[in-house]
Amino acid sequence: MKIAPLTTLPQSDILYPMQLIKASLIHRAVAPRAGGSGPHPTLIMLHGRGADENDLLGLTPHLDERLLIISARAPYPFGGDFGGYAWYDIEEIGTPKPEAFKHSLGLLKRFIGEVAAGYPADPTRLYLMGFSMGTVMSYAAALAEPQMVSGVVAHSGYVPEVPGVTFKPEDLGGKCFFIAHGTYDRIIPVGLGRAARDLLAGTPAEVIYKEYPMDHQISEESLRDLANWLQERL
Repeated sequence: MKIAPLTTLPQSDILYPMQLIKASLIHRAVAPRAGGSGPHPTLIMLHGRGADENDLLGLTPHLDERLLIISARAPYPFGGDFGGYAWYDIEEIGTPKPEAFKHSLGLLKRFIGEVAAGYPADPTRLYLMGFSMGTVMSYAAALAEPQMVSGVVAHSGYVPEVPGVTFKPEDLGGKCFFIAHGTYDRIIPVGLGRAARDLLAGTPAEVIYKEYPMDHQISEESLRDLANWLQERL
């Protein structure tokens, strides 16, 4: 699912490309527009099903200029009408198929480490930002390896339950989550966003949860709120 068209700008207007490192996931890297030589606060973007590593980069002009932005491509081709890629198959909404999910999660955890080591990234200010299926992966990575990230922007997703994947919610002290969901979301119902809020509220993490009168998308309001939330933490 694509982000709302209003957030997308021509790539020539948004990209300050960096030389890419060899990594576990295909990706694009956008240099900070401000902030000197680094190390830089870093945002790893994870797209939704049927999109690719270019999809969320349209948000770049709306985000803090100090951010080093890395946008990753999911490993599996998606056979839907729009092509693109996916992080896993689903049995039903809220239930990823375990084999593909665990494979993608392993690649993502390795990729986060590669970004921290291979780019001028500040590992103490490394955030994940997901949309839809990318949010599911962001939750999973942060809960499985809390020490790898500082926080998560979780837009229109849910916390997955996958056999064989162990989470460490007790280790989320000092971590922060911004959760956004549309009350009219027809793809991932808002109840799953609320369930993620309730689960994380029982951990030591800082949790901000907001709902918006929208479908399965990123709106101007939700984008403004998540951008402000990130800026406050830098």
